[in-house]
Amino acid sequence: MTIPLGRFGLWQMLRNTTPEMAREAETLGYGAIWVGGSPAGDLIEVEALLDATERIPVVTGIVNMWREDAETVAESYHRVTTNHPDRFLLGVGIGHREATQEYRNPLAKIGDYLDRLDSAGVPSGRLVLAALGPKALRIAAERTAGAHPYLTTPAHTAFAREVMGEGVLLAPEHKVVLDEDPNGARAIGRKMVSNYLGRINYRNNLRRSGWVEADLANGGSDALVDALVLHGTPDDVSSGLEAHLDAGADHVGVHVLGDDPMPAYRRLAEVLTF
Repeated sequence: MTIPLGRFGLWQMLRNTTPEMAREAETLGYGAIWVGGSPAGDLIEVEALLDATERIPVVTGIVNMWREDAETVAESYHRVTTNHPDRFLLGVGIGHREATQEYRNPLAKIGDYLDRLDSAGVPSGRLVLAALGPKALRIAAERTAGAHPYLTTPAHTAFAREVMGEGVLLAPEHKVVLDEDPNGARAIGRKMVSNYLGRINYRNNLRRSGWVEADLANGGSDALVDALVLHGTPDDVSSGLEAHLDAGADHVGVHVLGDDPMPAYRRLAEVLTF
């Protein structure tokens, strides 16, 4: 059985996540802290967040299978969980084809890496797999606690739940700009979204979800950016996040964009039901 994460967690790149932020997230009631940006296999920076807090789980979103040796990651996992029992989920994934020179058959890599983690004693119920397409989602359901889709919509969440079935964790990430000016919010969202639209795994997944080439061009159509980056009042954003839960998610990693995300996390904490 996996670790309870509640309904909503704070999702940030590890380089932006300080111990002070982690402590405040715990105080505000968020159910987990997700750390992105391919955390190092030694998990030292991840453990620092656990050291700084008392109860909140920390999840990697994700450790990159191409960059970090499975045996090293497993050794780090055991150190972290010995020091912080029942508070750490190891999220792993294959990252982006364009960023990895060694990239080859992704499903074979996933299978081999999970085999190595299993041989090193990492429990499947304490693993989460980054997954978008049906084959990866099935592997997540069969071999780990569940899936952590990135850059998706509630429509994808419904698709993922149908593929995975019930009883396994489905925890998508969703980006947020707490701004009632749609043009300003959309500009921030498009700047982030455009970073991913040249990457084949995300393009394929968005096409699979019904978006067309015109939506993927020029940094993304307004409709696509609005779907991938929620904006508006706290109540507007809360409704958009709840849509993932209505579609079958168990938990949503809330990824506030901007140089100082904590004011938005504070405002959202007033309206979210954790």
